[in-house]
Amino acid sequence: MTVILHLLSLFTFAQTDAAPPAADIRVQSVWDFIIKGGPLMIPIGVASLIALTVIIERLISLRRRNVIPPEFLPGLTAALKSGDDIGAALDYCRKIPSPVANIFAAAIKRWGEPVELLEKHIDEAGRREIVKLRKYLRVLVTVGSVSTLLGLLGTIFGMITAFQTVAASADALGKTELLARGIYEAMITTAAGLIVAIPVIISHQAISARIDRLVIEIDQMTVDFLESYADRQRTDDRPALRFNEASRSTQREPAVAAAAGSAP
Repeated sequence: MTVILHLLSLFTFAQTDAAPPAADIRVQSVWDFIIKGGPLMIPIGVASLIALTVIIERLISLRRRNVIPPEFLPGLTAALKSGDDIGAALDYCRKIPSPVANIFAAAIKRWGEPVELLEKHIDEAGRREIVKLRKYLRVLVTVGSVSTLLGLLGTIFGMITAFQTVAASADALGKTELLARGIYEAMITTAAGLIVAIPVIISHQAISARIDRLVIEIDQMTVDFLESYADRQRTDDRPALRFNEASRSTQREPAVAAAAGSAP
C-alpha cells in the first residue's frame, strides 16, 4: 500500500507541475497524502493492516505441506498395513496435526462400522476442517467492502466541507480555486479506499481457489480410503489398506467435496 500511495503522490506531483495552482496543494509524500485525506484515513489504514495480517496468516496456514503433509499418506498406509493396528494409525494421525490427519482420524476411530457410516463420519469431519480452512475469509470480504464505503464517505464529507468553504468565502474570484482544492482533497479518501479494497478482494479470491484445490485433493484421498475399506469388508480377509493415486472412482460421491460445496 505504501508503494501505491507513493506512486499516486508522484502522479499528482506531475499533474500539478503541468498546471501550477494558485496554492500549493500537491501531495509531497505518503504522510502528506494521509493528512490531506482526513480522519477517515485512520480506519482505512487500520482495515488495511487487518487485511494484510489475515492474508499473511492464511497463506502460511494454507501451504500444502501444512494441510496435506507429504509424509502423511505413506505413513498411514504403513500404520494400517496389518489391517488391525488401529491404535498405531490413530497415534500416527495425532503426531501429524493437519486437516487431512483429522479427517482420517475421525474415520479410523469408527473402524469396523459399515462403509456408509464411515463415509458419514468423514463427511462430518470434512465439514469441520473446511470451516477451519476458510477461517478469517469473511474478514477479507468485510474489509474489501467497508474500506470502499469509508472512502466514499470521506469524499462526501470532503465535498460538503468544500461547498461550505466556498459558500462562506467573500472573494468571488477565488471561489473556483477553493472548490477545486476541496474536491481534490475530498477524492483522496475514495482513492485510498480503492487502493485497499482491490488487492484485498483479489487476495480473497486467490485464497478461496487454493482452499478448493486442497479440498479436492483431500477428497481424492478419502475416496481411495473408502474403496479400500469397502473391499476389506466384502472379502473379510483384512487386507492392508492401499491408496491408489493413479485411479479414482467416479461411482462414489466424494464426501469431503460435498461438504465443501455446502460450506459457507
